[in-house]
Amino acid sequence: MTDKTFMVLGTILIDYYKKKSQQSDKTVTRQAEKIARQKERIGQLEAENEQLRELLEGKAESKAAKKPKFTENYSLDKHQRKKKPRQKSTGRRSGAAKRDMIKENYEIYWENANPDDCVLHREQFAWRIMDGKAIYIGYTIYDVPNSKKLPLPSGLRNSRSEYGIEIILILAFLHYFIGVSIDKARAIMQFFLGLDLSKSQADSLLSQLAADWDEQYDTITELIALSLIVYIDETGWKVGKRSCYTWVFSTALHVLFSCGVGRSKTEAEKVLGPLFAGIGVTDDYSAYKKLFTQHQLCWAHLLRKAIKLALQHPDEKQYATFLDELFSIYQEAVRYQKDGRLSIGRAQKVLDLQEKIRSLCTRHGETIDENAIPDHEATFIRLQNELVDNVDCLFVFVEHPQVEPTNNRSERNVRCEAEIRKGGRTSKSDAGAKRRSIIMTVLMSLRTRFTKFTLDTLLREVEQWIEQGCSIFEKELAELKMANAP
Repeated sequence: MTDKTFMVLGTILIDYYKKKSQQSDKTVTRQAEKIARQKERIGQLEAENEQLRELLEGKAESKAAKKPKFTENYSLDKHQRKKKPRQKSTGRRSGAAKRDMIKENYEIYWENANPDDCVLHREQFAWRIMDGKAIYIGYTIYDVPNSKKLPLPSGLRNSRSEYGIEIILILAFLHYFIGVSIDKARAIMQFFLGLDLSKSQADSLLSQLAADWDEQYDTITELIALSLIVYIDETGWKVGKRSCYTWVFSTALHVLFSCGVGRSKTEAEKVLGPLFAGIGVTDDYSAYKKLFTQHQLCWAHLLRKAIKLALQHPDEKQYATFLDELFSIYQEAVRYQKDGRLSIGRAQKVLDLQEKIRSLCTRHGETIDENAIPDHEATFIRLQNELVDNVDCLFVFVEHPQVEPTNNRSERNVRCEAEIRKGGRTSKSDAGAKRRSIIMTVLMSLRTRFTKFTLDTLLREVEQWIEQGCSIFEKELAELKMANAP
């Protein structure tokens, strides 16, 4: 290898190491700049951390709380340590707290008891309505020593009640009878009565009322099944997201609701029983066919169908003529029903009226070709078929004048349920539907007893149940069974 070659190689090596040195210098410079930036950021974070410490300590001092400690204990033992379960509060006030709330106090004795012979047995506290306002009442209950049955303050459900029956009835009336939500019912009671009732308390009170009235519901069901005339209707309902129905069974003195059930014939049979011997008044829904010994179809439904045809198609004179003649037959039947002189001969009048229906329905039995005739004409034929095919169910009210020719009695009762459904205030669960059925049944059945349905009349009746241990419905059922006994 020549000297010239050594010189070239030396030059190459010098250039290589020179470049390598320059690259190292750049790397060192970048690392130094990065370290400087990180040091600056650490300083900022430490300053922010110190500010947060001071802020938390200031908050703790302002609330007279224990200052936070930053022990930074991240040991495994600390995180494996199990926390003791927090004891759930019952939500009940202590006796001392309740006594501080009392506005009035009453001593309770058995009627005709000698106070000198009695000793204090217990205390009871309850919200009551007095002079239109809710006040907290204290009851001191006395009886003879060793008594096992103490007197109960009037208007309380039992010895544990913390709300008077009048409060529960107002809540039930607002929520079920009027149809407002529980929250709105609570707001109304707060505004007018000054009673701050929580939602859980309101829900519990309604459940208690339904439990108290469950036996009354069964009693009314039995009274309906023993009735001579029953008016039945149904409307759509919701239980959660499930579509179902509410049935209403009405008599002159009783109304029974069955909410959140199906629409099959078996729902009616559950109430009426397999041996129902009375007259049923309904619309033309197929579930009612062969359900009654005698069946009266609602004339209001039939006339509405004829009216709708005449109004929607004024150019079709046959519809107006048919309506006039059908209504004339109905008016004639109503006159026969109200004619007290027809003690005999009603059966013949029914036959005459039935023949007039057959003569009026000249298109009965025609084949309906949907493609060959207009829809309204097909509807006209169906109406005539309905009248003639059910002619035996049109004039039961003439032969039995106590029967109403329409189903308006149950339609009125079911209308409020339909309005509540349209407002989206249906039942959230099967238990809620059952609770609604019970409370609405008792309220609506009691309404038939009073000329004016007021809180005073309702309260007097319910308080008698509590005192006597027997409702007006149980008395009616006992009397009915006694009258029908062999």
